[in-house]
Amino acid sequence: MNRSCAWILAVTLCASTLMTADANAQTQPQTSQSSWNAEVAVGWDIGLSGDFLAAGIGTLNGVPVVFQSQPFDDVYGNGLMWQFSGGYMMDEINEVRAQVSYEHVSADVVNLGTAGAFGLVGTFDDYDAWSIEAGGRHYFKKRSERLRPYAGAGIGVSIIAEIDGVLASPQAGLARYATDFYDGTAAFMFGINGGALYSLNDRFDVNGQIGFRYNSGLSAIDALQGTGLEDVNDKSSRWTMPITFGLRVKF
Repeated sequence: MNRSCAWILAVTLCASTLMTADANAQTQPQTSQSSWNAEVAVGWDIGLSGDFLAAGIGTLNGVPVVFQSQPFDDVYGNGLMWQFSGGYMMDEINEVRAQVSYEHVSADVVNLGTAGAFGLVGTFDDYDAWSIEAGGRHYFKKRSERLRPYAGAGIGVSIIAEIDGVLASPQAGLARYATDFYDGTAAFMFGINGGALYSLNDRFDVNGQIGFRYNSGLSAIDALQGTGLEDVNDKSSRWTMPITFGLRVKF
């Protein structure tokens, strides 16, 4: 082999090595990026429909009473919700997720209607609910983009604690009428949502999300049998609109 051929061979080998290294460098960020992530979010679950108590007419302790319908928002307001979730990216735009949510809110004193010719008020236990759900997201931009809008859906179960109440109308002779209203419930739930991720850096994103969620009815009990008010807790299925903001970390 003469010197000219040796130089040509050496240059060819160097060029090939540099091209291979450059290709590896370009593909390395994609292959090293983990598909796993975790997210924590907080927000509000805004009620859209459903009655905590429906309208009814009956008798309690011999006193005629009239219940006016009481939407969930009138009894509990908009509860604060915490969400903890994890996800796995199946490809650049599709993700499967699992989520646990917790919601706690206290009830106000509620004007329920009338007892005889006087007002009837009630107080109720706090609303405590744990939700477990599985679902997915479809992103409209790849992971390399800083702003990534998405749409998602989920299905699961909401574990809601027993709710008792105390009714009172002292002027009508109904000083304190304590009763159960709802037993502990495992309610079916499903929802759809949409939002956007904004990348802060290679590891952290902020997330804003809004959705619509359906919860099946609470477990009615028979404590009001024979009062004429048996149906007041039959319309507790409801739609809500969760609005949350959170932080996501990629592993």
